[in-house]
Amino acid sequence: MSGEDIREKIKKAEKNVTEINNDRYRQTFHLMAPVGWINDPNGLCEKNGEYNVFFQYSPLDVCGGEKIWGRYTSRDLLKWKYRGAPIINDCEWDRDGVYTGSAIVCDDIMHIFYTGNVKYMGNYDYINEGRESNLIYINDKDWKKRLLLKTEDFPENMTQHIRDPKVWEENGHYYIVLGARRKDEKGAVIVYKLNDIEDVPEFVNEITTERRFGYMWECPDVFKLENQCFLAVSPQGVESEEYRYQNVYQSGYFSVDGDIKRDCDLVNFTEWDMGFDFYAPQTFEDEKGRRILIGWVGMPDSEYRNPTLEKGWQNCLTLPRVLEYKNGKIYQKPVEEINKLRKEKTSLNSNEEINVWTCDIEITNINSQKFEAVIKGVLNIKYSDNVFKIILNQYGRGERKLVLYSLESIRILADSSVAEIYINNGEYVFTTMFYSESGKTVIRCENAGITLWQMDKTEVKY
Repeated sequence: MSGEDIREKIKKAEKNVTEINNDRYRQTFHLMAPVGWINDPNGLCEKNGEYNVFFQYSPLDVCGGEKIWGRYTSRDLLKWKYRGAPIINDCEWDRDGVYTGSAIVCDDIMHIFYTGNVKYMGNYDYINEGRESNLIYINDKDWKKRLLLKTEDFPENMTQHIRDPKVWEENGHYYIVLGARRKDEKGAVIVYKLNDIEDVPEFVNEITTERRFGYMWECPDVFKLENQCFLAVSPQGVESEEYRYQNVYQSGYFSVDGDIKRDCDLVNFTEWDMGFDFYAPQTFEDEKGRRILIGWVGMPDSEYRNPTLEKGWQNCLTLPRVLEYKNGKIYQKPVEEINKLRKEKTSLNSNEEINVWTCDIEITNINSQKFEAVIKGVLNIKYSDNVFKIILNQYGRGERKLVLYSLESIRILADSSVAEIYINNGEYVFTTMFYSESGKTVIRCENAGITLWQMDKTEVKY
């Protein structure tokens, strides 16, 4: 299909955005695709004071078919403008999907790297044969695609599952990490160097753990906080435990001991988010020097059926989160701009019921060993006997839980059908989608300060 035909189909599908926005479960302060399906955030960057959030997008398939990139921009993280779909699967290198990638701004140009997906027709396993995972470069000066690396250019010990380039600059040089699945079914990351931003990348290193930790590492990311280097990945195939790795796939980070481009060890994998719906995050540094993370509120290959399918849309992105390294771990908190959406403020008593549809709840000075909140009548949050858990008795979803020896504070940002729950000022986070017929919220605890704000909407122009 030609690029012109693809864009015409997208334009036709997006005419339904007004009707879809009437659905009661559409978010009010989380970014969604105009129509259809959204998953991984891509190309996160700030250029000349304007934030860019690209995202994997399937406007023609609410279950996530062939992927393209949609794009939002904002100058304040509150007012957003949809900029269309600048990168579509319109060439031989990406004909079956524009997969995840990243961007970096230098010399006033946005440089974008992504994986072009190609699947051959035939009886293939699409792991070791039958596909192409092409590294493609594009910039916002001319938006012309350039093929940098083909599948056969990658190391011989890798399968054809190599994707999700993340680019960064260090000491005047540019580097790229790609997620990989080795032929011995071990997840890994491969590192490339660019002598110039538009050069063909040169292989410099392969990184993995001594013991197998999943069969595929998606969406790698390299960044520093307080001079400590971190490697973030989304591993697939990690065995679930009672208090860890409870989702189909995980997302988290390693501390890096050594030089990621040469010799290094990966230490202490820590999950970003313990909720039902969080995957494929990406970080970037904004012009204020903040390291900001945005993730996908969703989960690939999950078994439950999202009730918004019938309305023509599915999933959203997390709020932008600022990362801070302290006490030997990374804390996450919503960007301070979100506080500008707060409206009417209410102080609550324990066991008091309040009926609001979207809200920001802060609970501090918790002196009780028992805590319970029922958000909109369907999402249960409990803490007792040093176990924190969220329980969602919808669509067979069950519970997610965490060993927690001290509960000091909770912040709950509840949108129309997604909640982000920040524990102990962002030491742990739980994100999940949920679907309620009412906005009734009840909080039960003793000797705590409970404050609730009703939330305004972010502005999105299509």
